[in-house]
Amino acid sequence: MRVLVLADTHMRADWDRSLPPRAWDRLADADVILHAGDVIEGWVLDELAELAPVHAVLGNNDRALVGSLPETLELELAGVRIGMIHDSGPAAGRDARLHARFPDRDVVVFGHSHIPWNAPGLDGQLLFNPGSPTERRRQPHRTVGVLELRAGRVLSAQVEVVDAQPSK
Repeated sequence: MRVLVLADTHMRADWDRSLPPRAWDRLADADVILHAGDVIEGWVLDELAELAPVHAVLGNNDRALVGSLPETLELELAGVRIGMIHDSGPAAGRDARLHARFPDRDVVVFGHSHIPWNAPGLDGQLLFNPGSPTERRRQPHRTVGVLELRAGRVLSAQVEVVDAQPSK
């Protein structure tokens, strides 16, 4: 199962911002889409849902989605137990904090920082932040995440660059 992971898209109908073409290419191959918050408006999730089932959590900027998205989510995909939250807090102590919040999850997906993160946590947990495909902030690239899952295992976890053009 191919899971495309997004976070921090920050898209509004009245802003001139969209996902880069490379992100849409990756989305077209997805079996499932996870969005770790800061969607901003529900139409973004509707557009994504035309491509694959979407699971999302509430971000700190998702005021229009309060009441329609949960703050945290736990689900199982291809036998892999996944937890999702928008803000994981500071990097210091993140692994312990996320393990305490999601003690039985194999993978914890988060966003908020716009900083891609693909690293082991405690007790074999994978901590995964796809970065942002629209607002790279101080990061060198716009990014998405791709998880390959099968039979209860994470076969691969990658953060992929989706810049519309090379960064200068």
